[in-house]
Parts: sequence; C-alpha cells; structure tokens
Amino acid sequence: MTIHLSNKIGVIVDSFGIGVREGLLKAKEVGAEGVQIYAVSGEMDPANMNASARREMRSYIDGLGLDISALCGDLGGHGFQDGAANAEKVEQSKRILDLAVELGTNIVTTHIGIVPDDKNGAIYAAMQQACEELGQYAKSLNAYFAIETGPEPAAHLKSFLDTLSTNGVSVNFDPANMVMVTGDDPVQGVITLKDYIVHTHVKDGRRLRVVDPRQVYGFLGYQKMTHEHIAEMAAGGLDFEEVPLGEGAVDFDAYFAALQSIGYTGYLTIEREVGAKPELDIRRAVEFIKQYR
Repeated sequence: MTIHLSNKIGVIVDSFGIGVREGLLKAKEVGAEGVQIYAVSGEMDPANMNASARREMRSYIDGLGLDISALCGDLGGHGFQDGAANAEKVEQSKRILDLAVELGTNIVTTHIGIVPDDKNGAIYAAMQQACEELGQYAKSLNAYFAIETGPEPAAHLKSFLDTLSTNGVSVNFDPANMVMVTGDDPVQGVITLKDYIVHTHVKDGRRLRVVDPRQVYGFLGYQKMTHEHIAEMAAGGLDFEEVPLGEGAVDFDAYFAALQSIGYTGYLTIEREVGAKPELDIRRAVEFIKQYR
C-alpha cells in the first residue's frame, strides 16, 4: 500500500531537554514544521506570561517559520478524578487554552486520568463535570482540549466522550501509549475515535508484560501521575519500553493509512520521553516520517 502523507511534522520542544528557546531552535534545525510546548510551569506558565511576553514569544516562533501544533496543559496528579481539586484545575486549564489561542493554536493536550469502568461512581461524575465545563469553554473559543490516548481502551474513551454535549474535549492520539499500556490496537483505535482526533503523537513502544494502567497513570486513592514516573517505567523496560520509531510494536504503515482513511489533516508530532540522545532520536524520527511523503 502506498501512502503519501501531507501532514505537517511537529516536535515536542521539551523532548530535547534544553529549555524552550533552545528547543525551538533545535526543532527548526531537525526539520520540524511545528512544535508542541508544555505550558504548565516555568516561563510558559500562563501566570508567568504577561501580554508583551506572549506577543514576543509568538513573534519569536513566527520568526523561525514554525507553527505551534498544540500546547501541553497536562497538570498531572489525578487528572480530573478528584472533584474537590477540579475547580482550580479547570481554571488553570482554561488559562492554558487562552494562552494557546493567543499564541496561534487552538489545541491543548492533556491527561484527564483513567476513565473508570463504573459510570455511576463519583470519579466518573467528577471527570464528566470537569470535561463538560472545559469542553464548553473550548467550544466558545473554537478550540479543543485533546485527551491523550493510552490509559483506557479507545472504545471506553469514546463512550465517555459521547456523554459530553460538545466536541470541545477531543483526542490527542498517541499510538505508543496504547500498545505499551492497554495493549489496544492503534489502527482500530483511530477508526473508533475518528470523530474526535484533533492532534497526534508519533511515538513507538513495546509491551513486555501486562501492566495495571493505574501503576502507570495513577488513580484517585492509589497514586498520582507524573511524567517522570512514566518516563522511568518506559526507560526501565520491565512492563513496557518506549523505543525509536520503527523499532516497536506500532505498525506505522497501517497507522498512517488509518489516519489518512479518516481524513486526518493535522500534525504528526514527535514525542520522545526517554533515551540518552533525544536529539538524535528526534532527527531520525523526522526522517522516518518523511519517508511517507
């Protein structure tokens, strides 16, 4: 099957591990057309960016000839599982979305916590309420909060999204998270979630043994989620491992074909959370995707 991708290639600048400004320069250097940036702490925290800092950042990125594919607004912890903490987190999330729109993107990716199986429980209700409010707010800005795939099977995530009144909360599709944690099939996942996919990550990995998703992504009353913990697990490789593109269990021929079949025209954004030589891995990942053009 011949696939000719026309999707733009993005890179998460934080994956380089050298700070935002240097990361932006590096993204341009490795051949990316767009960037995703974490906006939860440090200089990109909305609270630390006044109007002139926002204008300056946007013109700096424009000057490099880059787009912003999305911001990452992942606040960690239990996502939106804890009703008592949600008011503050929803507020923070809205401010990140405001920043995104000012910087020229309408997508903020996030983890909301594992969607529980019990649809009548307090955790499900808390997540539903938070996502409903966020979805309506995003919709008012013609924007999206995009939930990252992985913590639960695609069909279960879809059934949760279907309960919301708008598509303001949609999906950031990450095929590697699916193969590493739930063992779900990313190709079928794309078809299942086709109405919601607004952004994607390009990452590869392998599942080494069955793992409880709560051990990876946390759960209310269990443990909190941190990116450091996930990266540690993905590097340690007892349960699963993140590997360079083309070396894992994601069938990229089939995955890219599936994205094409649903008419996905958004970014393919490279994420690399582990490894001693992220720049080398990211350069290779850019070249890997370019093979499909």
